[in-house]
Amino acid sequence: MKRTPLQRKTPLTSGGPRRKRCPSCRVMFVPARDKQAVCGEIECAIAYSKSEKGQATARKAFAELGRKELRASKERIKTRGQYMREAQAAFNAWVRARDASQPCISCGRHHEGKYDAGHYRTVGSNPALRFEPLNCHKQCVPCNQHKSGDIVNYRMSLVLRIGQDKVDWLEGPHEPQRYTIEELKTIRSEYQAKTKALKGARA
Repeated sequence: MKRTPLQRKTPLTSGGPRRKRCPSCRVMFVPARDKQAVCGEIECAIAYSKSEKGQATARKAFAELGRKELRASKERIKTRGQYMREAQAAFNAWVRARDASQPCISCGRHHEGKYDAGHYRTVGSNPALRFEPLNCHKQCVPCNQHKSGDIVNYRMSLVLRIGQDKVDWLEGPHEPQRYTIEELKTIRSEYQAKTKALKGARA
């Protein structure tokens, strides 16, 4: 037996989800779940699904589901090399944000051009130091890319900035490091969060 609108009316609640009006039967109800659009009546749900707004809501939900599935699929097929590049990009972005007020580590200039995150001990020759904050500093593109890091001036500035003992440590031997995919994901997430926090603090 079909209930009348009067029987379906839900009393006011003092807390929890706010009452809504069903777009089909116009009766007030309290949603039992997030984004519930209609009351619990089957005929109302069917009518809403056939309406223009209901169809638009369904299309949006399917599109979002598709995007999530696409992101998940891309994540599943990524190689370790791709995760390494993403982690390195996140670390480099953090270095540039950390050193935003600093001049180029090599030439000491402030300018409007692009800056890189320049490694003192290069990633190619010293991969164990690729994510070491002491080993990477804001550097202008001419010094980093056109002068191969301008390493002599880089070292002199680095001694002043972090101290001779830390430079000696950077120049010493280091155990090879092979990161797992999970470790690279963690590094990427941590440096993305650090960069966001730095930029938020300066806003």
